[in-house]
Amino acid sequence: MTFRATVLTLYPEMFPGHLGASLSGKALERGQWAIEAVQIRDFAEDKHRTVDDTPAGGGAGMVLKPDVLARAIDHVSADDGRPRLLMSPRGRPLTQERVRELADGPGVVIVCGRFEGVDQRVIDARGLEEVSIGDYILSGGEPAALTLLDAVVRILPGVMGNALSGVHESFEGGLLEHPHYTRPQVFESREIPAVLTSGNHGAIAKWREAEARRLTAERRPDLLNQPVKK
Repeated sequence: MTFRATVLTLYPEMFPGHLGASLSGKALERGQWAIEAVQIRDFAEDKHRTVDDTPAGGGAGMVLKPDVLARAIDHVSADDGRPRLLMSPRGRPLTQERVRELADGPGVVIVCGRFEGVDQRVIDARGLEEVSIGDYILSGGEPAALTLLDAVVRILPGVMGNALSGVHESFEGGLLEHPHYTRPQVFESREIPAVLTSGNHGAIAKWREAEARRLTAERRPDLLNQPVKK
């Protein structure tokens, strides 16, 4: 089954962006996943193709109109089983666990917000799941959508050359990833830790676990309070 991504946006030329290169680009060429960028403006019905209006109650900026966006959503995702996501700074933070859930499904429909936001009524009426990629504000949902798709596509079956590459990573086991080293043995007077060249795989595994816990405690102690994923 091909993973299908449909992105509703005012800037379809931003897709597939960097996803058209490297491993994700090769997987796209092989048909392991597909992406369609849909112009929201095409679903406006007035001669000016208006997609936004002033916020009810006053205030700065503009708001995406619910009727236009609803027509766009209905056109691309009529009961096809794909979750409908809205990239939004007020959404639930994207996690690796959610990424894997999405990768196991048929695909996604992603709405890219612009301006001050999206009319709440279309969010409620079309069951949009609001998703955030971090505690900061972007100019629009397009970069966030590309980030989400990057995280999902890379773990689709057959995209990465080594399936284990997607397993031994930060967040997959509830911890940040351990440090990595490669040749040369000595770089600017810094040596590869001796345990990594010892050939003792048990000792190497213990070192990596200890280093992962050390880095997590230093940089993301909040992760240590969560159940460890196996």
